[in-house]
This record gives sequence, C-alpha cells and structure tokens, in this order.
Amino acid sequence: MRRKQILCAQQIVKVVVTVALCILVSTYSAAGSDQIPAKPQDHTIALVGGTIHKVVGPSVEGTIVFDGGKIIDLGANATIPEVAEIIDVSGKHIYPGLISADTYIGLIEIGAVRATRDRTETGDINPNIRAEVAVNPESELIPVARANGITMMVTSPSGGLISGTSAMMMMDGWTWEEMTFKAPAAMYVSWPRMTIITAPWFTRSEEEQKNERDKSLQELKDAFRNARAYMTAKKAEAQEDVPYHDVDMRWEAMIPVLERTVPVVVWATEVQQIQAAVAWAEQENIRIIIGGGYDAWRVADLLKKKNIPVLAGGIHRLPMRRFEAYDESFVLPAKLHDAGIQFAIITRGSPASERNLPYHAAMAAAYGLPKEEALKAITLYPAQIFGVADRIGSLEVGKDATLIVTTGDPLEIINNVEMEFIQGRKIDLTSRHTMLYEKYKEKYRRTKE
Repeated sequence: MRRKQILCAQQIVKVVVTVALCILVSTYSAAGSDQIPAKPQDHTIALVGGTIHKVVGPSVEGTIVFDGGKIIDLGANATIPEVAEIIDVSGKHIYPGLISADTYIGLIEIGAVRATRDRTETGDINPNIRAEVAVNPESELIPVARANGITMMVTSPSGGLISGTSAMMMMDGWTWEEMTFKAPAAMYVSWPRMTIITAPWFTRSEEEQKNERDKSLQELKDAFRNARAYMTAKKAEAQEDVPYHDVDMRWEAMIPVLERTVPVVVWATEVQQIQAAVAWAEQENIRIIIGGGYDAWRVADLLKKKNIPVLAGGIHRLPMRRFEAYDESFVLPAKLHDAGIQFAIITRGSPASERNLPYHAAMAAAYGLPKEEALKAITLYPAQIFGVADRIGSLEVGKDATLIVTTGDPLEIINNVEMEFIQGRKIDLTSRHTMLYEKYKEKYRRTKE
C-alpha cells in the first residue's frame, strides 16, 4: 500500500511540474513575441544615400528601389518613382540579408522543457519528417536572430539515420506556411562513425562498435533500395494492367532525392566518414552536401573532383583532437576556399546563439579567409548551395528585396542592424533582448534620480 502511495505522489508531482513548465513557457512566449508580422509591401520604397554592397560586384554609393517585394533599380543613377517612400540612409550600409544555412530555431525553444523540443523524432528512418511544419512562428529566438541581420534560415531536423527534410524559412510570418520560402531544401542523413573508439572511458567493445556501424550502414542501404523500388512501382502505375501501389509517405518523400532534384546533407566530420559518404552518394547517384565537415580540408581533392559543397562549422569551437592546433576550426573556411570548394559558414550551436552567425564568419576572416568571401559564405553561397540564388543572397535587380541596413560591416561586432526588409516588408527589430535592455536602462536611470 505504501509503495502505491509513493508512486501516486510521484505521478502527482510530475503532473504539477509539467503544468508549471507549460505555464512558464506560455508566459515566456507571450512576453517577447509581441512583434506583429509585417504586411506585404504595398508601395514603392527607395533607400537613398547609402553604400550598397551587392556581394556579386563592387560596392556603390547610391539608391536601391524596391516594389512588390522585388528590387527594381539600384545604383548611383537609380530612378526613383514619384510615388515612392524615400528613406534617407546616408552614411549607412546596405547588405543582402544574412542566411543561416543550418539551424533549429523554431524547433527548440527551451531545452529543459520537452514540450518545446520538436527537432528529433523517434526511430532511425524518418525521411517523411518535414521540419517546416513543426516551426513555431512565436519563438522568442526568431526576433533575436533577425535583429542581428539574419533574414533566412534553413531549419533542419535531426536524430536517427535519415532525419527528414529541412526548409528554407523567412524570419517573419504569422504561420509556418507564410514563413516557408522553399521546402524541401534538403534531406538529412547522419553518417555513422566509421572509426573505433579505444578510450578507456568508452564502455562499448570494438566488436559492438563495428556491429553497430555495419547495422546502420545496412539500414541506410535498405532504405534507399526500398525507396527506389517504391518509386519504380509508382511510376509503373500509368501502364496498363499494372496494379495500384499503396502510398508510403516515407518512400514518397525520398523520390525527389532519387531524382536528384533535392540534395542530401550528410553530417560527417572525420575523413573516413566523408570518404564513405561520397562513395555511397556516387553509388546511389544522388547529390550530397557535407555538413559539419571538420576534416573536409583533408579530402579537398575528392570534394573538388565530385563538386560537393560543405556547410562548414561551427567556427567557434575547440579542436577535436589533442594533437591539433588551437585554430583548427578557425581556418577551415580558408582552407576550403583555397582548395576551390564551395562552402557556407554555419554556427552549429544552440539556436539561442544563432545571432552570432556573422561573428563566426568574422573569425574565419581573421584566420585567412578573404573578408568578401566571409560575407558571401553567409549570403550568396548558402543561397547557391540550396538553389535559391536567383532570388536571394545578393542585391541585384529582379531579386527579392531581402536586405539589411547597418551602421557598418555586419561582421564587426561594434556595428548594428538599423533596418531590415524581407521581400520588401519592413521588419520590427525589437526582441526580448532589446526589451530587457530598455527595461534595465530605465531601472538604472531611476537609480540616478
């Protein structure tokens, strides 16, 4: 009887704690997510007098004009329609909006609260998982990131072998449907560890590690074989006397990958993982992107030959091995650039620190990457890698008016983003951080009265 009473009491405590945390989350979300999503651009806007950093060419001082969410003119001699709203940005700098090429903003809010963690699904084979449908438009972390110039994010799932598909999302909107820019952007595969850990603190035997690795590789192979068989069966339905094949959402989601219209981001850090992933991609005849790629520079010739891009990061991290130099992570982008490999810089950290993306690029610039390449690594290059460079990533006539106005180089921490537009919509740059800043500035002012 006493044991039953104890178990009952424990269950009651769990329920109370869960309810309290839910109330905390709802209160937390309500506090700082009061920014109203911007309305679609309904009139012509001209930013006059600023320095326009087009990324694809030399910077120019002049005017950028946009209407209907698109850039219609820019340069020193840009034509300004009479009906345009003119905004003087003299002394300011205009850049394309920054792009986070891998994040999970909107999928995790508070790590300690299970109800706010939607990034990982159970099971190893989940190609049908769509990251965009789980994004929380009310996330506190969205306004924090966009206040530092991030206008687009590739939000991605994780967990298992095949995690699902990512989506390119705009950092503004009432719903996930409004925020979605391109979906799917890529399918995500987490490559199993190929080497054996022999450290004394690791409890699994060498045989157990090999068996686990081989099992994972076989599951991955079986998944693609099943998906290819499913695709063949579905396409054959159009033929006479071929029976209907039941829809399987897992394999249905993999058809664009098998048709090479959607790439696969393979998370691989070590040389053996990258080499195995490249060989597998060639065997399966699919397009891949190496994610993480800590050792990518060690197999640069292979990646260059196969034209495989890399999502490099995060840059702010310690060396992975004791014998490596302290700046091993800092110089990765420079080494990839020198080898002629296409890459984008990512943070690969907590979504709460995604706002630091430009400073990861700045660190790479401080350690050998040309500064203009560091800027491209968080603007143009991620747009190219995910197939949206015809719309975003640079400032050109005909592209989306997704841009930021700053006090200076966004890679330098002393500069601030003063204005931001996403498809011509002027974005509210307040966030929980700015609210707390104003709150405690007022507190300090009152103590001086």
